[in-house]
Amino acid sequence: MDYRIEHDSMGEVRVSVDRYFGAQTQRSTENFRIGEERMPTAVIHAFGVMKLACARVNARLCPARMTGEKLAAIEAAATEVMNGVLDEHFPLVVWQTGSGTQSNMNANEVIANRGNELAGTRLLHPNDDVNMSQSSNDTFPTAMHIAAVTETEKSLLPSIKALILTFLELEKANEGIVKSGRTHLQDATPISFSQEISGWRASLERDMEMIEATLPYLRRLTLGATAVGTGLNAPAGFDVAVAEEISRITRTEFLTAENKFHALTSKDELVMGHGALKALAADLMKIANDIRWLASGPRCGIGEIFIPENEPGSSIMPGKVNPTQCEAVTMVAVQVMANDVAVGMAASQGNFELNVFMPVCIYNYLQSVRLLSDVCISFEKNCVRGIRANAEKMHENLHGSLMTVTALTPHIGYENAARTVHLAHKDNVTLREACMSLGFLSAEDFDRYFKPEEMI
Repeated sequence: MDYRIEHDSMGEVRVSVDRYFGAQTQRSTENFRIGEERMPTAVIHAFGVMKLACARVNARLCPARMTGEKLAAIEAAATEVMNGVLDEHFPLVVWQTGSGTQSNMNANEVIANRGNELAGTRLLHPNDDVNMSQSSNDTFPTAMHIAAVTETEKSLLPSIKALILTFLELEKANEGIVKSGRTHLQDATPISFSQEISGWRASLERDMEMIEATLPYLRRLTLGATAVGTGLNAPAGFDVAVAEEISRITRTEFLTAENKFHALTSKDELVMGHGALKALAADLMKIANDIRWLASGPRCGIGEIFIPENEPGSSIMPGKVNPTQCEAVTMVAVQVMANDVAVGMAASQGNFELNVFMPVCIYNYLQSVRLLSDVCISFEKNCVRGIRANAEKMHENLHGSLMTVTALTPHIGYENAARTVHLAHKDNVTLREACMSLGFLSAEDFDRYFKPEEMI
């Protein structure tokens, strides 16, 4: 492999000639050979957005230092980073410095070297030019928030909405079908299948509302704080102007954080945001479990719904088909709940003027966003849109349920209704037979009062 010599404040380093990064990135690849988890591409692209915005604002506020020629070179290279063209030049793992300094320098070096290549001369310095008016301490948390907001808006919210709409269609398609309700995993009073589906739909709608409610907090950017919150080496007005420029580039609103000392050390916005992601995971777990229980069988389970049969379910039992999409949903939910612990723990470690658990915090946050986005799409496409009611089984279970006796309590009283249930269960007879045997109602009165389909 051919190498070139790069240098930083600690000396010279050999870097592969086919890579745009420089000495500090190379040192990080050698010093942190830990795990396989790379810095998320959403963070890398957010760095491209941020460096582009910073260069434009510096050109307005510090034209003597950020010349038109330098701006053009940074704009071209940063745009490539933003658009994912240079992803292969960002090799760093999550398990690096807790401030994300090496990833910031990775961006600075790649943009400087690529910009110089485009300019045809050594025009840009990674620190003096690409990192002008910035510190790793304020750029990395800014990239975190840009990535969190853009990925949530671009991927997660649309995937939840698609799942909601499919449940809404399923709800309308199943109006009029009445089935047995269940509480405590035991028979309960009747419910319509469309009502049951509406509960799933409403849960997702509320989750979507809660996720959207966290975004205004994530739109607050740390940029302009520089090293410790004082804004040292950044021109007056830089923080406000750069947030406005980032908003223009991303076409979504960002604002400067009111208190930069808080913004550097506290990650409470990410904790709140991930809490809403955990709420979605919890509801998806419930919905997926409901669906796989209702589809259990085909002969020894509840069997009240049919779900798509997507692939063989066993290497030893011929013909077996499993609720694999539901299982994928529940595994994603477990991972998101585990990620919530990591995000919370990482956010609690903001010592003095800086939190130094930021890479693991955003890695887990974005993994949750990605997994939830993907699994909502997969669940909707490969399971939910193919759900069909087994109306015959629902009718059988409804009329076999002992809890429909609740319709009789206004007429025979709670204790007599309970005696009716116990007798029916003990002797394995119908409620009608038990009630008449006990002398509580005549056949005519029982039939007049007992209408399970009207109990919803």
